[in-house]
Amino acid sequence: MLNIVIFGAPGSGKGTQSARLVEKYGLNHISTGDVLRAEIKNGTELGKTAKGYIDNGQLIPDELMIDILANVFDSFKNSKGVIFDGFPRTIAQAEALKKMLNERGQEVSIMLDLEVPEDELMVRLIKRGQESGRADDNEETIKKRLAVYHSQTAPLIDWYKNDGKYCYINGLGTMDGIFAAISESVDKL
Repeated sequence: MLNIVIFGAPGSGKGTQSARLVEKYGLNHISTGDVLRAEIKNGTELGKTAKGYIDNGQLIPDELMIDILANVFDSFKNSKGVIFDGFPRTIAQAEALKKMLNERGQEVSIMLDLEVPEDELMVRLIKRGQESGRADDNEETIKKRLAVYHSQTAPLIDWYKNDGKYCYINGLGTMDGIFAAISESVDKL
């Protein structure tokens, strides 16, 4: 199986490029953001708990995310692989993901790091908020999310480098150009 972690700051294009990976390689897609938004929309207990963290620009506790992830992963039958979009976000989550996959005889094949300058991220996220109505895409919350990303999530770059799975992708340019770079890396696996 081809198990891809797509990585980058909020607004780096993870969702857009994930959709293209799904189409080209026939992979399943796990977007923790989409899963959590569905839980919130459906008013589940998890959704209510998650909303409190998200509204404050904080990360969801690891135990909750691992349980959700394992359930979704196990629901895919005869899968060619999975794209993990928005997870892991901390080293503890990366270790838990590695353990969860190992328990299933799987591993992360590659971590694709979409690098985008912060000023461009702000522009993209504010525009996305205006177009989609996503409540978490406002300037104050975006600044909190980017601060959390830099302090808690960015250290994953070195973790995946040490694990031999890291791949830098320039997240600036056309969607097609960025996807060509991603495809080139995936095709080498």
